[in-house]
Amino acid sequence: MIEEIGKLSVIHSKGTLDWAYPTFILASTAAAMDKEVELFFTFYGMKAALNTTDDLKVSPLGNPGMVLHSPVGPDWFKRVDLNHVLPGLIWTLPGMSQLATWGFKKTMLQQGQVPLDELRELCLELGVSMTVCQMSMEIMAYQESDFIQGVEFAGAATYFSKTPVEQSLYI
Repeated sequence: MIEEIGKLSVIHSKGTLDWAYPTFILASTAAAMDKEVELFFTFYGMKAALNTTDDLKVSPLGNPGMVLHSPVGPDWFKRVDLNHVLPGLIWTLPGMSQLATWGFKKTMLQQGQVPLDELRELCLELGVSMTVCQMSMEIMAYQESDFIQGVEFAGAATYFSKTPVEQSLYI
């Protein structure tokens, strides 16, 4: 017998665009399935809850597991994993992070995914609870006004007091 689980909690600690999407996709999917969803943003992951996500980038540098295909060009070229065939040094050149970010965003749109800002808004509309780590916010000199409306602010102890550890995902 499968036990119905009615809650999802995600601890989001990564500060890049490619790590923000899974958090919001999982959250919106679970909320659409009538699950109670809590997102806790800590350290660099707080960037995903800022007013604007324009600073969220994608970088293949130091990310050997990232598959990076061109969203444009002939079919044979679109199938090439650029992160696998290009030397890592290429990703250190000026403009390469912007190019990878552009390609990632375009690929997500081609696959029917909405921009991250719209996905965040959908999560809020679906009732996803979002909490920003108060301590991390203070360490990194953010103000409450830097974050999207609808997020709460609390420390880790408050988060864990209402969310059992065994129900959390760490991203």
